[in-house]
Amino acid sequence: MLSINDLSLQYGNKHIFRNASAQIHTGDRVGLAGVNGAGKSTLLKIMCGQHEVDPGIVSRAAWFSVAYLPQEVSIELGSRTLFAEAESAFDSVLAQQEELDRVSEELALLDPDSPEIDALLARQGDLQHALDGSDVFRIRPQIERVLFGLGFSAADLDREVASFSGGWIMRLLLAKLLLKRPSLLLLDEPTNHLDLDSLTWLEEFLLQYQGSMIIISHDRSFLDRVTSITWELSLGKLSIFRGNYSHYLVEKAQRMELERAAYDNQQSMIRQSERFITRFRSKSTKARQVQSRVKQLDKLERIELSETDRAIHFNFPPAAPSGRDVFTLHDVRKEYHGKTVFDGVSFSLQRGDKLAVVGVNGAGKTTLLKVMAGLVPAEGSIKPGHNVILSYFGQHQAQELPGELSILDTVYHTAVDMTITQVRSLLGAFLFTGDEVEKQVRVLSGGEKSRVALAKMLVRPANLMLLDEPTNHLDMSSQEILQEAMAQYEGTIIVVSHNRFFVNSFVNKVLEIRNGKATIHEGNIEDYLEWRRKADAQSAADVQASRGEAARRLETVDDGQSVDKKTQRKQRAQDRQMLNKKLGPWKKKNEEAERDIEQYEARKVELEAMMADPDLYGDQERWSGASKEYGQVQRHLERAYQKWEEAQQAIEAIEREVAGTEE
Repeated sequence: MLSINDLSLQYGNKHIFRNASAQIHTGDRVGLAGVNGAGKSTLLKIMCGQHEVDPGIVSRAAWFSVAYLPQEVSIELGSRTLFAEAESAFDSVLAQQEELDRVSEELALLDPDSPEIDALLARQGDLQHALDGSDVFRIRPQIERVLFGLGFSAADLDREVASFSGGWIMRLLLAKLLLKRPSLLLLDEPTNHLDLDSLTWLEEFLLQYQGSMIIISHDRSFLDRVTSITWELSLGKLSIFRGNYSHYLVEKAQRMELERAAYDNQQSMIRQSERFITRFRSKSTKARQVQSRVKQLDKLERIELSETDRAIHFNFPPAAPSGRDVFTLHDVRKEYHGKTVFDGVSFSLQRGDKLAVVGVNGAGKTTLLKVMAGLVPAEGSIKPGHNVILSYFGQHQAQELPGELSILDTVYHTAVDMTITQVRSLLGAFLFTGDEVEKQVRVLSGGEKSRVALAKMLVRPANLMLLDEPTNHLDMSSQEILQEAMAQYEGTIIVVSHNRFFVNSFVNKVLEIRNGKATIHEGNIEDYLEWRRKADAQSAADVQASRGEAARRLETVDDGQSVDKKTQRKQRAQDRQMLNKKLGPWKKKNEEAERDIEQYEARKVELEAMMADPDLYGDQERWSGASKEYGQVQRHLERAYQKWEEAQQAIEAIEREVAGTEE
């Protein structure tokens, strides 16, 4: 368990936290909500110990471990492979196992009357307790499960970490945290670098995770599925809501209604008191009452409305309508350095279509948008329709902004038929308020520049918008404003986004890029995901059916006559004989390993029970013998598990080979 007790933190006149208190219990799944700059990331850093606070502010049980994934990270990358780097998540476990083996060997060699034996016995017990449940002999399957789930391939395992891009490095860091299995996971925007497949896998993993977690995310669908408690940071106050993000919004609206009523009542009372003070200040007969009202106002704890209580709306500037056919691609192919990104891409879009492009990272989603925008060449037919006015948003726009201009000037000079007030309102939706709009672009962070680039694009009249991850640096409120504007937009939209909730409400088509091919699906993201679930289930069923059919199907010769059934039976018998000949030795090794594992596991339990008996300490010779045998059993058990894994992998490889031949 971890607790935060009366946490207060202030930068200048801004209160980040005001007497914030909360507790995390085993199994809690918390979504941390709040506008950008509310202090969400700071709170996670305080909880994991990266940001120092006064003693006693954060306390946790000795057994309660915490691991933190920051939103952005810069690390020194060595020459280790992907697998070796992931395996480093188990460094402490492997070190403990190595020390346990060493302690067991030392105990076996010590004289029963040695003064060192008590300390070694105590250390051996501590190490055994620490390793309970670590599954130290099954490390490789754990690593592969997590890495493959997050999108890495088998071929990536031997690649040097330094060869991966920043997005893949963040996936690796996430994988290491999941492999460590801490008591509390602190995840700051874990979905930013994930594609739809990896995001779905992460959701399933976290739903099965036994520990606690606190998640900052701008992906509402992700929070709704994974979390069951919501913490909100607003004006330095930490409020706790039971339920996921959608439940939080409902309860938040109810609380805000009560808060607004209380605020209005208090303001009315303040105005009445101030009028009374002003009116009777100079009358001696009312002096006592005036002073009473003054003291009452001085002591009054003023109600502050939450900073999320705002209403900003945005509509796209009108553009000339395009023709009915907006864009047509036929047999489009793209290669990079001899490697095919996609091939045979063909589809067309009509006026008003809103298309989401999905696929794993590296499938070519961004490349396809650049091809359509005319930024990179490709083979095939790429034809925009009549009177199409195209606008494109990609990450490179942020770097191309003029640094000497202010945020306001950058956007206003691009806007058509928009007043300064309208532009300021739009910038407020993108988190630039008050004097912030006068900042020069050159002093902005990367995320702030991306928001300016997006705002600049959206004020330019266009009837076809190509958007590559437009919500990456937007908070929930800004996303909702943009989402509503997208839904009302009369033009055509093509968007790449991992944020399912954002695109789900306005897209009517989904383009899936998979294995170099593109397929159009009618409907929104939820419709597509349902189709994927059914397709995956059908694919698994087809594999099973094909294996059964392979054993039953009737082969025919060239003249169309059926092969003699006796010949078929003979052939099947020969096939089984050949398969058994290949599998036989490995099955035998597998059975031997399983028997050894069962035997050693049983003996390990017996020895642990024996060594837990306090009476054993009185007989040093028996204790020394038991300790020595325990170390030997541990080593035998590890070798048995290794043999079992080797046999299993060999059997699976042979069965895959046979299944592939039959198909």
